[in-house]
Amino acid sequence: MKRAIIFAYGIAAYVLFLVVFSYMAGFLLSFLVPKGINSESLSDTGPENALCINIGLIALFGFFHSLLARDRVKAVLLRVLPQAAERSTYVVQSSLCLALAMWQWQALPGTLWQVEGAAALFAYVLFGIGAGLVLWSTFLIDHFELFGLRQVWTHLRRADMPESEFRTPALYRIVRHPMQLGVIILVFATPHMTFGHLLFAGSMTAYIFVGLYFEERALVRTFGERYRAYQRTVPMLFPIPGQRLKPASP
Repeated sequence: MKRAIIFAYGIAAYVLFLVVFSYMAGFLLSFLVPKGINSESLSDTGPENALCINIGLIALFGFFHSLLARDRVKAVLLRVLPQAAERSTYVVQSSLCLALAMWQWQALPGTLWQVEGAAALFAYVLFGIGAGLVLWSTFLIDHFELFGLRQVWTHLRRADMPESEFRTPALYRIVRHPMQLGVIILVFATPHMTFGHLLFAGSMTAYIFVGLYFEERALVRTFGERYRAYQRTVPMLFPIPGQRLKPASP
């Protein structure tokens, strides 16, 4: 019974992620959602207060997103959580913090650009490319393990999780973190860039660089010289024109 509950928890965590990720697409484009990134707030907080609220929301998301990824914090959590549920719990907190940020986001006045026609279509195509990169990157490594589904399914079957392997399939031969590159593209790709949208996009990008600093340190600890060689031959986020592809790791 306990294994079935953990499995159901993992499924619920994954569904929550899908709902929040889908809502974020509408939020960033202010399309088909109750509140978009440029929607007027229910209360007039003033631009200064709105700025503080927005920065606090992104900081809260980044704090917990990074905190629960640290090995020491994971060890503490595993004292009260089944190991199979640890990744699903990470997915839940990330999804809830992102949902909170979108729910409480305060629109900021001012427009940097607003385009129509072919230029707007180009922005939508870029947005789709960014979202596609995010999803494709997860499937290239292990989508189901990344979001905790493999862990709860393996636990339900009373099997053992395989050890982590270092692989560089497809996009990972071009940049080390194509998923994060996709996020950067989709948060900036919009036909209507306001100061509020720029704050969201810029803050998320800054957090990505901070998060990758700690993630890469953890990867070096796990894979050692093999990952250091990967760092020397493949750029972190942005492809280098004319670069020769690194051979795929098995």
